[in-house]
Amino acid sequence: MTDEPTPEQHRKPDVRIVHLSGPVFQALAAGDLAAANAVSPVPLTTHFTDPDWRGVWLMRGEQAEEDPASAGWVTGVIWDEQRQLAVGHAGYHGPPDASGLVEIGYAVDPAHRRRGYARAALESLLERAAREPGVRTVRVTISPDNTASYRLASQYGFIEVGDQWDEEDGLEIIYEIPADQL
Repeated sequence: MTDEPTPEQHRKPDVRIVHLSGPVFQALAAGDLAAANAVSPVPLTTHFTDPDWRGVWLMRGEQAEEDPASAGWVTGVIWDEQRQLAVGHAGYHGPPDASGLVEIGYAVDPAHRRRGYARAALESLLERAAREPGVRTVRVTISPDNTASYRLASQYGFIEVGDQWDEEDGLEIIYEIPADQL
C-alpha cells in the first residue's frame, strides 16, 4: 500500500454551493435524513445528520424562517458536479451586515478530505463575495489547533485581526481580508 495520491485526488474538483431551504434545515436539525432528502435539491449523506451539526442546522433554519432571503447566503452543500455527490457544507453565516462583513464557514465530510474540496469551496465563496457590492470584508474564524484551515486561509491573504470565544467551538482566531483584495 502506498500513500501516493490517486488520480481523483489530483484533479481540481468542480464544485458549487447548493443552497438549502428552511424545510431541509429543519429536517437536518431533527436528524431526519429521509425527510431532508425528500425536499433537498441534491441528495445528502449521513454526514449532514451528524449530531455535531444539528445546532448549526437549527440556527440556519431559524435564520431562513426569520429572513427567507438569508437562505441564499447561509450554509449549503458543497456539491461535486463531476461525481454528483455532496461532500460537505459551506456558506456564509448570513448576508452582509451593516458594515459589509460576511463570515465564511466550511466543513468537508471526513470521507472526502484531502481532495481539494475545502479549497474549491473557499474559492467559490470568495468569488461570490468579490462580486457582491454589499460585501466589504470577508472573515473566517479558525480554532488555534486547526492548522490545515489556517494554512488554507493564509494562502488567500487572510490576516489575523483578533480572537473570540465561541460558545460551541471555544477559542477562535479571527482572520479577515478586504473584499477589494479578493
